[in-house]
Amino acid sequence: MDASERIFKYHGLGNDFVVLDRRSTGVDIDAEQSRWLCDRRRGIGADGVLALLPSSRGVARMVVHNADGSIAEMCGNGLRCAVKYLVDQSGQHPATLDVETGAGVLACKPGYGDGGVVGVDISMGPARLVAANLPSGTTGQPFVDAPVPGHPDLRGTAVNMGNPHLVLLDQPLEDAERLGPALEHHPAFPDRTNVEFVRVDEDGLTVVVWERGCGLTQACGTGACASAVAAVLGKRLPANAWLRVTLPGGDLRIRVPDDLSDIRLRGPVAFVFEGVVALPRAR
Repeated sequence: MDASERIFKYHGLGNDFVVLDRRSTGVDIDAEQSRWLCDRRRGIGADGVLALLPSSRGVARMVVHNADGSIAEMCGNGLRCAVKYLVDQSGQHPATLDVETGAGVLACKPGYGDGGVVGVDISMGPARLVAANLPSGTTGQPFVDAPVPGHPDLRGTAVNMGNPHLVLLDQPLEDAERLGPALEHHPAFPDRTNVEFVRVDEDGLTVVVWERGCGLTQACGTGACASAVAAVLGKRLPANAWLRVTLPGGDLRIRVPDDLSDIRLRGPVAFVFEGVVALPRAR
């Protein structure tokens, strides 16, 4: 018989997640359970599942399960959802809290309003241009505004925000659905990659993201950060300023320092519902 478990649904700009609080047991879910929970016809429906596990380094350790059952190292929209859950469940109003992620321990500042936490300012950590899961990983040279192998008409910038990204500046947004699937599986990215299709505006960016393991989503926090990093590196937008990044689900604000040492993200978050499901047993 399947086990009953309480779930919580949240979204950040329409990027929606099921939150499972597993801090008492420390037991994560498996890929099949993640796929079932994310299934919009046979399960709950979500872009991903956030499993909250015990942590000695923060209030919780967040594991991000994609809709296809794979695991993402980091998710900016998901982290805001996790922070809202953790704060709202605590009944307190902390000024900051640390959450352990696959990208390290990240400092989060909740913003309060009617209904508790309404937004979160996150220290997303450094943007890395050289990493094992980027094309530059084998050569030690950053892949910045470079031709994309196998795609002579594309130039991109590879950025690691804890997870890998390929940012295509000045690429038509409508190309995301056509080019995203192949680029996600580009052989230059050993762990697959998220792909950002970016229009540079006078006052910010407009971005559509093909997310690794999810496809097109309403918003992607790490993708917004990677896009802002690429625009700053290309001197298309200024460093050390809060930049608007507009995604299908709405706007985020991103700040990129000169040295890429600590990318900041600000954005809204909302509670959707809670309930009890008969979660299939792990295999």
